[in-house]
Amino acid sequence: MAVSTQDIPQATELVQQWLEQVVIGLNLCPFAHKPYREGLIRIRVSTVATEEAALALMVEELEGLDASQPETLETTILAFPNLWPDFLDYNDFLDLADACLVSVDRVDQYQVASFHPHYQFGGTQSDDAENLTNRAPFPLLHLLREASVADAIERHPDAEGIPERNIRRVGELNEEERRALFPWL
Repeated sequence: MAVSTQDIPQATELVQQWLEQVVIGLNLCPFAHKPYREGLIRIRVSTVATEEAALALMVEELEGLDASQPETLETTILAFPNLWPDFLDYNDFLDLADACLVSVDRVDQYQVASFHPHYQFGGTQSDDAENLTNRAPFPLLHLLREASVADAIERHPDAEGIPERNIRRVGELNEEERRALFPWL
């Protein structure tokens, strides 16, 4: 489904619902509660249709994060509904996103977390429950401050156990819960 400029509010709402119900509601990222509650997460839906434009937008958002203090803007989620319907194409793009961090000299300041409607971890089948941990309504790039991630991991009593707990949690969802939380699948 192509998204036009007038569809941005509805697409933004879908991303926000995913953030509230899946990421925070299932506690997949225990670090997301506080910045979300304090309004420090920017969601930006883009109608760009080329990878070059997506990279330019990523740089623009990195510069916006640079210009902001974490107390006013902690992180940005970029949504690209008009790009990468195929997960493998998106996965290839992630190499470009990482290279972009290097080229703009931000590799030690930021990291990119990835989410996609058809996300599939290596060594899994497409319908394996663990893939749900990184499935979102659109291809997303979540720009995270490296210092904030390091601080959150240091303060968490079992940061290393988060991925296994998340796999267990999404594996416990029944079919009705999956349909409610992931209506785009």
